[in-house]
Amino acid sequence: MINVKINGNPVQVPEGTSILAAAKMVNVKIPSLCYNSDLPAWASCGICIVRLEGSPRMLRACCTACTEGMSVITHDPEIVKARRTVLELILSNHPQECLTCTRNNQCELQSLAAEFGLRQIRFEQYIIDRPLDDSNDAIVFDRNKCINCGRCVEVCQRMQGVNAIEYQGRGGKTVIGPAALVDLSDSPCVRCGQCAAHCPVGAIYEAHSSRKVWDRLDDAETVTVAQIAPAVRVALGEEFGLAPGSISTKKIYSALRRIGFDYVFDTNFSADLTIMEEGIEFINRLTKNKGAIPLFTSCCPSWVDYAEKNCHDLLPHVSTAKSPQQMMGAVIKTYWAQKAGIDPKKIFSVSIMPCTAKKYERKRNDDMKSSGFDDVDSVLTTRELARFIRQAGIDFNSLEESEADNPLGPYTGAGTIFGATGGVMEAAIRTAYAVITGQELSDINFMPARGLEGVKEAKVDVKGTEVRIAVVHQLGNVDAVVSKVREAIAAKAEPPYHFIEVMACRGGCIAGGGQPYGATDEVRAKRIAGLYKDDVDSKIRVSHKNPYVQQVYTEFFKEPNSEKAHHLLHTHYVERPLYK
Repeated sequence: MINVKINGNPVQVPEGTSILAAAKMVNVKIPSLCYNSDLPAWASCGICIVRLEGSPRMLRACCTACTEGMSVITHDPEIVKARRTVLELILSNHPQECLTCTRNNQCELQSLAAEFGLRQIRFEQYIIDRPLDDSNDAIVFDRNKCINCGRCVEVCQRMQGVNAIEYQGRGGKTVIGPAALVDLSDSPCVRCGQCAAHCPVGAIYEAHSSRKVWDRLDDAETVTVAQIAPAVRVALGEEFGLAPGSISTKKIYSALRRIGFDYVFDTNFSADLTIMEEGIEFINRLTKNKGAIPLFTSCCPSWVDYAEKNCHDLLPHVSTAKSPQQMMGAVIKTYWAQKAGIDPKKIFSVSIMPCTAKKYERKRNDDMKSSGFDDVDSVLTTRELARFIRQAGIDFNSLEESEADNPLGPYTGAGTIFGATGGVMEAAIRTAYAVITGQELSDINFMPARGLEGVKEAKVDVKGTEVRIAVVHQLGNVDAVVSKVREAIAAKAEPPYHFIEVMACRGGCIAGGGQPYGATDEVRAKRIAGLYKDDVDSKIRVSHKNPYVQQVYTEFFKEPNSEKAHHLLHTHYVERPLYK
């Protein structure tokens, strides 16, 4: 620990702590734009400047470490003036389109401009008109609004290891985008949306689907159906002032009905269904040699996209089970439509997802039309649902609670933890152990799968059989696991793992690219805790005991991995190039 002063206030901080972090410890806010706690500081924007007491020299607080005895001045007239000038220079190259911008009232640049009372810009406005890139169906890149803070590049390259976007040019001619400025759809982009989640302005955002959905809600001939993903229930409340991790499941059901949806189902149900399909697939591969081992999970569309572009040799190892979103879509337009006596042609199926890649997944290939129609017709992110609720004039916090519709609503605790890193693995182990041994686990809480460590490894004793598992989140961590698998395959050795869960985003779906802005590890941990609380509070905590899942198999699929199940609930993969 070292001793420093922030505006005269003494504080002890660990050696190596930045001035920005030290100031936060004494409740002093130093403004910044390029800095984000998920990323290393690189001092791009220059707004966080401070100075040492008695010195005119300016330092950048985000990347300057505290030293013993340092006395820092964070605010004085000269510093405020310099920050205001930096903001004016940024705004002189930024479109004045706040009212029509997707980040209006949620923009970090807009907030800083308001804090500094900027009413006019002293510099001549100069904006280079660049084309909008809306080519990849999931995220939109509006380069005119880009402030070159670099967050998206650092996220894409450092956190995700995708390298779809980079800096090009120098100085005032710097442009951020894919190599050679090709379209995002022609780049290695996997549509995870982490660039959008970390962008401080409206330069990158999810492709909007709201008008299409409103139009169908207004059509009396259309039967509108909604499903909500596990992670939505512990994050949506943040948009309405609730603490991260607050469980608002039953309020969401009510909000969707108020908006006008005819039926409301829960993707947690199809997460239970996914466990039955993927879990039995794993057991068949492990015990009956019916497929390659290790088995990678397949519920994350960004990971599937990444694998199709980067892991051609491992595609036989990826589970053929569709994601819960797509399973639910197929079941709605077949089993449920028949049971409810509704013509599937009239059904408009909408999923509420924490993920931008789900917009792409719904039409990834022809398997996503296994019902004979688009299994899922439209995808809204958590942020888009919040806008829907506001547009509908709903006071979310005062909403009454209600239940999801049967039979595709009730879920188990295993279904709800799908939204957290390690949750799919834990849910699968709960069921796989029971199916293999005929006995339930004495303790279904599988702690080795939990937490925010990038790669988690464990061994499970299944009645004398050792099952080795790995849990990976944040795509930048995938290569370490993939390399081990490839080395074992090349050496014809025993695989290092039998079952591997992969989620593209840090923390899993709880911090997907479509979740409320401002995810930090602290926020991620609270959202994860919310899902596990929902799990503990559930009357049934294992997927194979969901009576409604059992009913679907009895009445429709007969058994997991049946011919009908494979037609509706499974998919295939193809090798695709990094660049088109």
